[in-house]
Amino acid sequence: MKYLAFALLILTPAVCSFAQSQPAASAALPDIHFNAPSSSSTATSSSTDAIALPPVQTQAQQPTNLQGKISDGVYFSPTGAYYLKVPVLTELGGRLTDTARVVTFRDDYTTHISIATFKLDATQSWQLSVKGTKDYLQYFFHDFVLPDFASIYRGLKIEPNGRYLPTLNDGSLVTFITIPGGSMFASTTPRLAEPTQPPVAKRGNMLFLKNGYIYVVSMELAERITEGSAYKKTSEEEDVLLRDRLVNLVKTFHFIKQQTNN
Repeated sequence: MKYLAFALLILTPAVCSFAQSQPAASAALPDIHFNAPSSSSTATSSSTDAIALPPVQTQAQQPTNLQGKISDGVYFSPTGAYYLKVPVLTELGGRLTDTARVVTFRDDYTTHISIATFKLDATQSWQLSVKGTKDYLQYFFHDFVLPDFASIYRGLKIEPNGRYLPTLNDGSLVTFITIPGGSMFASTTPRLAEPTQPPVAKRGNMLFLKNGYIYVVSMELAERITEGSAYKKTSEEEDVLLRDRLVNLVKTFHFIKQQTNN
């Protein structure tokens, strides 16, 4: 069964009514979103609207164009596989987009997180049984996730210091990539003059398996862009920051084991 490329969706003020009331963002930068593989998906979504989040301390009113559900500051995935506390604040410009398989949380200052959830079909389940968890996650990242980023951004590089965490969710793969011109914060960062080269974004990615789904969680290191010339962290320090943030985020997930019909 063939997986389609995980297309990156473009979020612009032209298609997002909420975005029209926000500070202008660069229309040239695609938001990081993954579409579900069509071979195993029973539902698709064309929604790319940004949605203003309610304050996390109050119960959310259900937006009509949200695929999942928000209740009392908690986001419930439309897959029925998991839920988590919304990791952005309305006061900081927090908002989200989602499709039937992917949700992206972002704000104007510190956060850009995408969570993609794909149910394993028979072919991918067989691949997992043959390769084992560690090798399967590496295979999925190199064969499906990386080509999507590379098809959009030239000069993408994968850093050689990824980590496999055997005790987190029974095995999680953490990888790091740098993306010239791929930051979601470049348009919100003040600067005295236009740079001669586009800023280089860095993203941490975590892949793991749970209850028959593969999860791809991706997070940008915002301060690498927003702090400008004051930013002095080494690559190793960046890796530790991204890894810890990904681990802490994933620990807030609550997984739902779905009933199977006998």
